[in-house]
Amino acid sequence: MFLFNLTYRKPIEEIERLLPAHIAYLDEYYSKGKFLCSGRKEPRTGGVILCRCESLAEAEEIRHRDPFFYEGAADYEIIQFQPSKMAEGFAPLANPS
Repeated sequence: MFLFNLTYRKPIEEIERLLPAHIAYLDEYYSKGKFLCSGRKEPRTGGVILCRCESLAEAEEIRHRDPFFYEGAADYEIIQFQPSKMAEGFAPLANPS
């Protein structure tokens, strides 16, 4: 499992301009079963995406498809972790498919 920690590098006006393309990116990876949840940080300095992948290489490939990343609007920190404790019902979601 991977946590994508995004930190905006560009002004919020540039983030807003890229938002429709970023939402299309999110929709694509939700439909593929890769993204489990996502949202803005509070205060609005970036965002977080919970992603299930087979490997770090796959996570990096997915990151490169985000307009926020390839337009240089956000830095991406990828944190890999192995879930060891989770809420009931979450286990099936934690395994890559």
